[in-house]
Amino acid sequence: MSEARKLAAIVCSDVVGYGRLAGADEDRILARMRALRSDLIDPTIAVHHGRVVKRTGDGSIVEFRSVVDAVRCAIEVQNAMIERNSGVPEDRRIIFRIGIHLGDVVEESDGDLMGDGVNIAARLEGIAAPGAICLSEDAYRQVKGRLDLAVTDLGPTLLKNIAEPVRAYSLEVGKPAQAKPAPEAKPPESKKRSARPRLAAGIAALLVVIALAAWYFLFANRSTTFATGAPAPVAANAVAPAEANRLSLVVLPFANLSNDPNQDYFADGITENLTTELSRIHGSFVIARNTALTFRGKNIDAKQIGKELGVRYVLEGSVQRDQGRVRVNAQLIDAETGAHLWAERFEEDVADLFKLQDQVVARLANSLGQELIKAEAGKSVRSNNPDAVDLDMRGRALLLTRYRQGVNLKEVVHAARALFEQALAIDPNNADAIADIAYTYFLDYYYEWGADGTDYEAKVLGQADRAIALAPDNAWAFWVKGFYLDGSGRPNEGLRAAEEGLAINPNYAPLYNARGYAEMDLGRYDQTKSDLLQAMRLSPRDPAMGLFRVSLAEAELGLGHFDAAIDLVHQAIDTGYRTSYPYSRLAAAYALKGNMEDAKTALAEALRLSPKLTVKSVARTNPFPVLLEGLRKAGLPEE
Repeated sequence: MSEARKLAAIVCSDVVGYGRLAGADEDRILARMRALRSDLIDPTIAVHHGRVVKRTGDGSIVEFRSVVDAVRCAIEVQNAMIERNSGVPEDRRIIFRIGIHLGDVVEESDGDLMGDGVNIAARLEGIAAPGAICLSEDAYRQVKGRLDLAVTDLGPTLLKNIAEPVRAYSLEVGKPAQAKPAPEAKPPESKKRSARPRLAAGIAALLVVIALAAWYFLFANRSTTFATGAPAPVAANAVAPAEANRLSLVVLPFANLSNDPNQDYFADGITENLTTELSRIHGSFVIARNTALTFRGKNIDAKQIGKELGVRYVLEGSVQRDQGRVRVNAQLIDAETGAHLWAERFEEDVADLFKLQDQVVARLANSLGQELIKAEAGKSVRSNNPDAVDLDMRGRALLLTRYRQGVNLKEVVHAARALFEQALAIDPNNADAIADIAYTYFLDYYYEWGADGTDYEAKVLGQADRAIALAPDNAWAFWVKGFYLDGSGRPNEGLRAAEEGLAINPNYAPLYNARGYAEMDLGRYDQTKSDLLQAMRLSPRDPAMGLFRVSLAEAELGLGHFDAAIDLVHQAIDTGYRTSYPYSRLAAAYALKGNMEDAKTALAEALRLSPKLTVKSVARTNPFPVLLEGLRKAGLPEE
């Protein structure tokens, strides 16, 4: 048998108290472990270029080419487990111990690894505290300058069946290192504007300016401050790469300083539009608006946010709208150090917000010496009428309330449509309002709210196409078009629409969801999982996370992974997502597994929540065969 020696970073892991967990409910723990492997552990290993050498029941042995990759992977898994165990009773929590060693190993012809490199990693895992990571000195030496976690030196440690003591270090995941006070970086003072020019730009122009100024700072300093690739699922990047190749950031909700809570929608609108502008930067990774808005009103340190979301930069600011003036303050923060890197203030009259955009852009472009900013400015402007923009912002803010408990979805959607229609009456070419109206009609189609004979091809598809014609970079319009085409039985066309939108804005989380659904209806379940996981990475705190998990469960059904599907749906329900959608999918999964008693219980709850639910109604928008087979087995009426 041929073999080869090599140096490798080895990660060994197992579950604390697995025997006790399995003894209490073996089927459930096995399902949870399969789900963890499919939607967290295996994707995280793949992101960091690891190779699973073998599974060891409740654990695994994984090989990495780089210690940095190995440690980053371990930290991200442990961080993710902290979040997943939140709210779970202590006696049901899955908690990992992890050991990491850099050493010499022997690779067999079948890919198995042997030798002290593996043995030491396994013994380090055995002495690791629950939820912690234990590193050998050889591994720690490679990453000690990159860690932002509390580290305990365990000293020379005797390990079972290892001849010489090994110096070990324990990483306490979730506990930051004691930071040294950094000198406060003062933001540059805004230049006083002497002769006030004619009112220069509007909210969209201000957003372009802020986005492009931030772009300039980050890209101009790429060799020294630019950082981090796309984060792996859920967890934060606690080890910064030596050389970054992508921009990762989040736009936090801009604070409303107008002394009027009714202006919150206006600040949220700026947050959304600015997120969209930055998302279009080539090579960027920008956290989605829905996740960013969950931080509204919370006083959270930028470094903590950076760790939680896996981003290097945080953009935050405030909006003040008083009488006829709008003031926007913005600042860019390095989430690794907490230092303020860039700040600017913009102030304009409301009455002429959109008339002289070029003057504001030119003012900042001259200070930065970047002609590119001039060339890029104005691409996001959808409307020249501030009243129309205001009404569209109000409608979008209203739609966000649909995630709240007890909200009547139909009433919210139709009230928002009325605002969008008012915006369109003022400005018939407002592409955002057109796309938003198309979305409300898509919901009418999906939930069958509309009157008989409604021309949805015109109301949804026609208006989405019109919005795209007016604003070819409107990712939202592509989402509406893609989801409607797929939901109306044209998955190939829906897939193309989603891909066209992603080519324009590769950070738009909803488009990954749209593409994933089209792929599911085409039977491409692995691609579906990949797209849904990317949507979850882009928006890890999304109010629709329960929906994402149930969608993942549908993909697992397609792959025949019934236990993983069941666990994902339970996760969604445990987070408060309790509509007929998760319960019907749970019924299908149980029925396909052969557990008919649980299938009947889940189906009864689905029918209680949606008495008119039938196989035909599900097939109308979700026609993939495995789901329908499971629903029929569970006993859902055909019509």
